[in-house]
Amino acid sequence: MQFIKTLFWVILAVILVVFAVNNWSPTSVLIWQDIRIDTKLPVLVIGAFLLGFVPLWILHRTSKWRLNRRIKTLEAAARPAPVPATTTSSATKPSPAPAPQTKPAAAPLDLGKEQISEPATAVSPITGDDKAAGT
Repeated sequence: MQFIKTLFWVILAVILVVFAVNNWSPTSVLIWQDIRIDTKLPVLVIGAFLLGFVPLWILHRTSKWRLNRRIKTLEAAARPAPVPATTTSSATKPSPAPAPQTKPAAAPLDLGKEQISEPATAVSPITGDDKAAGT
């Protein structure tokens, strides 16, 4: 990413130098009714660019700095607090907690042949009256 950023600025600088060399002519700028400035055209263009770029760049950098500070503060608050190490002597050593009571597993279901019922026959939802009506 740094390479692309550097390449962009190098290309922009080359374009600016070529523009300055090809347009090095005096220009008269009327600021107010009685103030006139005679300057070279590239100086006027570069000055206008910087006049628009620098304040917005400063605004961008300050907002980025402020947001980075906010992110670091929130990340620090989200980290779990370190648990303080407690020193216990052998006289005050707590007894281990009793194991939780578990219910014994149920015996597997073992049905004999006499306990298994035969499946019921399928019943049609259509009754004899419906067949006669033709529906």
